Amino acid sequence: MSNSSRRTTVGRLRTPPVVQAEAHLVDQYTRLVSLAYLTLPATLTRHRRVLLAHGIVQRALPRGGGLRGPRRADLVPPQRTAGDEPIADRLRERVLRAALNCERRPRGWPKRLPPPRTLLPRIPAVWGLRLFPRAGGAEELALGNTLAHVPASTRAAFVLRHLERLSDSKVNELLAAAGVQEPHRALRASHRLDTTAGPTAETLLRSQEFDACSVQTRPTDLLRRRRRFALLWAVTAAVAALVLLATSLGGDDREQPTIALPAGAVGPDQLVRVPSELWADTSRVDFSAWPPRGDRADDTELLTRALATWAAPPKTVRVTKSVGTTSQPPSNATRLLFAGEVRERTIAVFHDGQRLVRYTESSGAEPALDFARADDADVTTAAAVVLHRGREGTRYLLAPWIAEAAHRDLLRPNAPARPLGFGKDGITEPVTSPSAEGACDTWPVLQLRSSDRIVEKHSFLVTDLGGLTPAHLSYTPLPGQGAPARQPREATSTNALTSWTRTACRLDDFRDDGVRAVNVWDFADQELPDRGGRAVWSCTRATTWRGPGHVLLQFKAQGTDSAPLVGRADATAACSRFGQHVLATHQWVAPSGGRYLLAAGSREVVSLKVSGAVDATAQGRTLARKISSPDARVKVRARLSDGSALDPIGT
Repeated sequence: MSNSSRRTTVGRLRTPPVVQAEAHLVDQYTRLVSLAYLTLPATLTRHRRVLLAHGIVQRALPRGGGLRGPRRADLVPPQRTAGDEPIADRLRERVLRAALNCERRPRGWPKRLPPPRTLLPRIPAVWGLRLFPRAGGAEELALGNTLAHVPASTRAAFVLRHLERLSDSKVNELLAAAGVQEPHRALRASHRLDTTAGPTAETLLRSQEFDACSVQTRPTDLLRRRRRFALLWAVTAAVAALVLLATSLGGDDREQPTIALPAGAVGPDQLVRVPSELWADTSRVDFSAWPPRGDRADDTELLTRALATWAAPPKTVRVTKSVGTTSQPPSNATRLLFAGEVRERTIAVFHDGQRLVRYTESSGAEPALDFARADDADVTTAAAVVLHRGREGTRYLLAPWIAEAAHRDLLRPNAPARPLGFGKDGITEPVTSPSAEGACDTWPVLQLRSSDRIVEKHSFLVTDLGGLTPAHLSYTPLPGQGAPARQPREATSTNALTSWTRTACRLDDFRDDGVRAVNVWDFADQELPDRGGRAVWSCTRATTWRGPGHVLLQFKAQGTDSAPLVGRADATAACSRFGQHVLATHQWVAPSGGRYLLAAGSREVVSLKVSGAVDATAQGRTLARKISSPDARVKVRARLSDGSALDPIGT
């Protein structure tokens, strides 16, 4: 062997493994960070996941001989790829092991706290800024939501298969090396996720939604940061005063009675406590994103009493349930939303994923429990909870994403909304409630606006219909000429408020029935005979949390304040996305005294036929025929564009 070849071989064999590892880490840095970011617990904020992912990858570089395992023959120059495979596998293994460890909790670690490894301050650290990847499209959001609800090992297997393009055997080997107990199960579960993304998985995983190396920045809450420094000195002084007070009163302490939880019941230490900023960093904006608030959120005795009462209510406790709601004991997924004092009452509010539960106690009265369904809530239907109704009005607990609140009267659409104050815990000033005694001279509603951190300039209306959560009000305008079907929109525009004016008093028909949302749909307009002006036909649908809805059909003639009810139906899908075809009829008396049979249908109606005392056919969506008597018996039927027939909604 020549001297030159011997020097080359020796140089090659003496290349330290850590140097090769550093070169590979720098070359594959983005992919390794993405692997760590996607494997980390989805319960962490995106800011925390970004920093942890970068820290995990940077600490994956071994110290000295930390890359043991590759044989001397494997240490080849960078231009060859065969020797890179052991180094790449070793780096992936170290990144996976560190990311998976971030989801593991020590035995006895409180579930309401993030895993301990995610709480340690580590490099890199960023002060005064929030980092998060750019938002992707609907497909990326759907994939991210799916990955958030599976174990970390399944996420890791999915990413290794699609982002790293590794074979199943290689993925199984890496997961086992990273400490996964049953890697084959995680691998099978990752294959089941393919139904969500399929062949586009690799493209989606490489999108900006999951790119933790291409981030945007926002400042932290500047005013809060300033207040915290000022509060630090106040807290220090308060702690010193409390220590002195406790020392002086130590001999007079009285033991409070201990309340025992029923066997197997959920205790205060098992309640899920969501981080305070999660609502601004998640695609699921509902009750699951509410942090615990209230001045007694850490009162163990109060929470024990509430949970014990919920688990086994004494006969003296008043229990109310909305329609279709159970009163089953709390589960391990129960979240604490609020615990505090509200107008001489102590209130605790919980959410178990399916229900809201409000516990109330006051001096001189037995505790009360109220249950209501809250599954599949969203940014509007999870925007507020009724804390207390009293003589002075109703106090609400607003969601943490509500930036502004006001109240207005639905019967006065031209009157501006008046600001409504609420505290740092989200408790509003008292708001007048709609009268339940028959009088309808006013109908108060809340006008709320979401924070720009989740939805820009999104205002909406909600109103109290007797449940734990107010009902969301929306509006669907008249169909356009040749335009696609209109979708429900917020009832804050001039047209929406005007349409709601003659419908507001009908809301009392839906009180105490577990209503989630109410939509007014103006489905047809019609020129009336005898120069009677214009009329609008509307369908008001109250959708319950159970699914079925109540429907009211109204006829709104121009120049009149009344809007007579011309049809109604219960437990129906009519006037929803699953019941888009509507037909209604009404007998109307013109200003001239003539009596007419009127009919109108939704956008897919192409003709109307009347039989009986009147025999007529009209092309189009509306019909007007003169009749001689209010007792005239007629039958109206519509034909749809697909040839099927449609009968009027029951009168």
